[in-house]
Amino acid sequence: MRSLGVAQVGVFALAAFMVRVPVSAAEKKAPVAAASPAITSETLKGLEFRNIGPAIMGGRVDDFAVAESRPSTFYVGAASGGLWKTENNGTTFEPVFADQESSSIGDVAIAPSDPSILYVGTGEPNNRQSSSWGHGVYRTNDGGKTWTHLGLADTHHIGRVVVHPTNPDVVYVAALGHLWGPNKERGLYKSTDGGKTWTNTKFIDEDTGFVDVAMDPQSPNILYAASYQRRRSPFGYSGGGPGSALWKTIDGGATWKKLTEGLPKEGDVGRIGVTVYRRDPRIVYALFEHAKEGGIYRSEDRGETWKKMSDTNPRPSYYSQVHIDPNNDQRIWVLGAPMFYSEDGGKSFRNDLVQKIHGDYHALWIDPADSNHVLAGSDGGIHVSWDRGRSWDYINTVTLAQFYEVAYDMRRPYSVCGGLQDNGSWCGPSRTLYTQGIANEDWFRIGGGDGFHAAIDPTDADTVYTESQDGNVQRLDLRTNERRVIRPEPAGGERYRFNWNSPIVISPHDAKTIFYGGNRLFISHDRGDTWTQTADLTNAASRDKMTILGKSAKEFLSRNDGVVHFGTVTTLAESPLKAGALWAGTDDGNLQVSRDGGVTWTNVAGRVPGVPKGTYVSRVEASRSGEGAAYAAFDGHRADDYGVYLFHTEDYGQTWRSVAGNLPRGWTVHVVREHPRHPNLLFVGTENGLWASWDRGGSWVRLTGKLPTVPVFDVQVHPRDDDLIVATHGRGVFILDDVSSLASLDRDALAAEVRLFEARPAAEYRVYNHKGNTGHKAFLAPNPADGVIVTYALKAKPADKDDVKIVVKDASGATVRELKGAKEAGLNRASWDLRHEPPVKREPGEPGEGFFGPPRGPFVPPGTYTVTVSVGSASDSKPVMVQEDPRVQLSDADRRAWYEAARKGAQLWGRADAVNRAAASLKKQLGELQQAAAKRDPKPPEAVTSAVKAAADKADALALRMSRQEPLGFAGAPLEDDPDPLLARARSVYLAVGSLSAAPTTQQQQSLDEVARQLEEAAKEANVLIAQDVPALNRLLSDNGMGRIETGKPVE
Repeated sequence: MRSLGVAQVGVFALAAFMVRVPVSAAEKKAPVAAASPAITSETLKGLEFRNIGPAIMGGRVDDFAVAESRPSTFYVGAASGGLWKTENNGTTFEPVFADQESSSIGDVAIAPSDPSILYVGTGEPNNRQSSSWGHGVYRTNDGGKTWTHLGLADTHHIGRVVVHPTNPDVVYVAALGHLWGPNKERGLYKSTDGGKTWTNTKFIDEDTGFVDVAMDPQSPNILYAASYQRRRSPFGYSGGGPGSALWKTIDGGATWKKLTEGLPKEGDVGRIGVTVYRRDPRIVYALFEHAKEGGIYRSEDRGETWKKMSDTNPRPSYYSQVHIDPNNDQRIWVLGAPMFYSEDGGKSFRNDLVQKIHGDYHALWIDPADSNHVLAGSDGGIHVSWDRGRSWDYINTVTLAQFYEVAYDMRRPYSVCGGLQDNGSWCGPSRTLYTQGIANEDWFRIGGGDGFHAAIDPTDADTVYTESQDGNVQRLDLRTNERRVIRPEPAGGERYRFNWNSPIVISPHDAKTIFYGGNRLFISHDRGDTWTQTADLTNAASRDKMTILGKSAKEFLSRNDGVVHFGTVTTLAESPLKAGALWAGTDDGNLQVSRDGGVTWTNVAGRVPGVPKGTYVSRVEASRSGEGAAYAAFDGHRADDYGVYLFHTEDYGQTWRSVAGNLPRGWTVHVVREHPRHPNLLFVGTENGLWASWDRGGSWVRLTGKLPTVPVFDVQVHPRDDDLIVATHGRGVFILDDVSSLASLDRDALAAEVRLFEARPAAEYRVYNHKGNTGHKAFLAPNPADGVIVTYALKAKPADKDDVKIVVKDASGATVRELKGAKEAGLNRASWDLRHEPPVKREPGEPGEGFFGPPRGPFVPPGTYTVTVSVGSASDSKPVMVQEDPRVQLSDADRRAWYEAARKGAQLWGRADAVNRAAASLKKQLGELQQAAAKRDPKPPEAVTSAVKAAADKADALALRMSRQEPLGFAGAPLEDDPDPLLARARSVYLAVGSLSAAPTTQQQQSLDEVARQLEEAAKEANVLIAQDVPALNRLLSDNGMGRIETGKPVE
């Protein structure tokens, strides 16, 4: 059995199956507040997301760029996960493009003459129905530290970038242009001034762009370029046309000629890939998509004539890339779902060479200095081979996961589950109880195919629903890992239609009731064992009668690639206030509402103002502000419409108002989510980020704290923990812990000198280090800060002399902890780990406790505490609830005994440390004084040397009693009968008592008492030195002009 949670301690029910969260009457009825201009991204920068992964399965990789002079440095361009760099051959990676306008990387090119110069073409060229678009071309001159945008923003998708071998300012860009419609900014672009200006050297028409370009390495004015005519529509895909062709220039793009001799001449051509053999550039290979003559072609005269080698060309619209081994023109690699490899120039291929890594390859690099060294990029991430593909290292340390949807359960701590592009469905913890954080092995797979929605039964977290393309929905029992296929099946005749991403929803009123969207809404009251169905909720139009670029479906190349059906439900919701109040949106533009559990429906799409007919409905969110209230988001990019369509209704869709506010045009809305208790607070995920509104969409603020530019496909708010869970399509899952502060953030809060926000209850989780040393090549995502997250707002940044003080007091008013906080204007965060002050405070640079981490104080008893944040004369206080670790069961008497023993142990360790520091300081000073006296001429009087020796002997003996001072590297055993130093004994007994939540054993209590007795003796010895012996010695030293010994304060 694989448990969803780190600690499975049962499912904690909220009212009405945990997902119905009450809205206060005041907030429900209050008028929408005026937008507060004080809330900005800068205000919120102190709230930082944490990326929990996963990295175990990766995501689509489009390109590699390798510094050939030092191949341990290379860049990885991801389809929607940005650009990553390694300088240690893949041991570690850093994102270097995270804050640019787009995270979709089409191609990456290093200038051969200067590896610090890099060009990035954004917008992947793989033509998926889920492909993200880009924002043009960027350049860096410092290896990715800083970037300059070079324009071409409306090209949207870039297939290839090539740079002149000796002049880094000469660059060519193969720009595909819009995927979903015509536009002028496409073609083969050239710049001779490093991207400051561009010339479109070859423009064919508004429907045809360029997907590939290859340069002759010996004659850089000779280039080969592949034009590509293609178009997606909401219902299908046409991947070819008369505009597709292979072109050649011999004058750097001033003129071009179409290459035809030996290549397909009749009928439409689709995607073409082209490459030049670097040792002999007369040899050129091209991969052609064609209805009858497609395959791989070879030229031995720089493209003047061609010979077809074989029919090999798997799924051309998605791949169409051919690579030549830089040291052997007979070794050919063709990318596809499996990797195709030839050793006879493409006449024959094997597809079983590459094993035990992911399929769907889009990137390949072969080391020109060692053909056995290969990098491969797939829908599953980054792979490295050192034996020409026979074995592979799967680099699963980079978070490129492309989530479509995300769900949560109600365990403590809770887990998240979701589906990913071509990587199935997975579950993982929101946090672990391990000090290292969340590792790859903490995630586990729950479904196959392309994963999409997951839904977790709120009353039984071991029951999980998963689904993949074409309606393949299953119910999984995590206790046994058994599953039941529950896909609705027609009785006969009709074939149900399901979207690529079919929604599944558990009723907030009855966990046994689930809804599943096809062309109809399917309803089950027994967890999917049986289904009823509604009428068809779509327009039921036949796409066979629809055209793209003037052609019908039977004429399409790569016919409707990736779009199995059209006329399907894309989003579902049930009102959390009224059972049977249902909403359904479709890919052909219908927005249906039912008030009677799906018996009758009203299509209200036509009542939404300003939305073009037929626009894809990306999300509907039933509101908690009223039974007939909902939000609807429409995504027009599938019709090449990049407007922002987001609306709200309060009357079951009879009237609508736009709540798009200031959301930026060009990046469409994927999801809208309402906070479960505060309906004024909304979250929106767009194609390039996450936004929040405090006034139901009147105005929006982008949330950016450690959240990169990335498509945000889904957002959830955990109803118990108040965490904001963000599913990105390219960088995995992010969590913003405890967003309760956002719900009460307003102008008044930001106008106060200091405002402390309420914090959620915090549990005293027992955590431990279970992994040991991992090296640097390991994925470890951060846990949230232990304990209470203290969120506060400052009106202005305090003066340098003023600290932000955080004080925690118990119910009696006694101070249990004092902390310092960040002091930026706007929101700040700190954390209290639910412990008393550490028994020992380490100075900066002082060694810690090694494997066990820095000293920590004992846990405080569960209960209510008061946190106060102050700066200058201003302060604010709030109560906070401290809860026990749900796994720990203690009687009141045992808890009291454990707490008292732990507090006593902490005090002993602290006192022992103070004695040890005093003894060590005196020993050091007296030793140095003895050395100086021995070198002095004339020698000091005998009375002085005797007094110094007597004090030094006492200090040495005390220091030895407290701790051994072995030299660095000492490896011998302690002397026989040498007792354990008192400092180590105090530390050990404290850690022993704290290592188990239980009353102390008799032996532990005896050890505490014995250490206390011996420590009292040691403290007296130290204080005699401090208060009597050393002051007397200092007088003697002063009389003889020999300085003084610093003692510090007596030990308490």
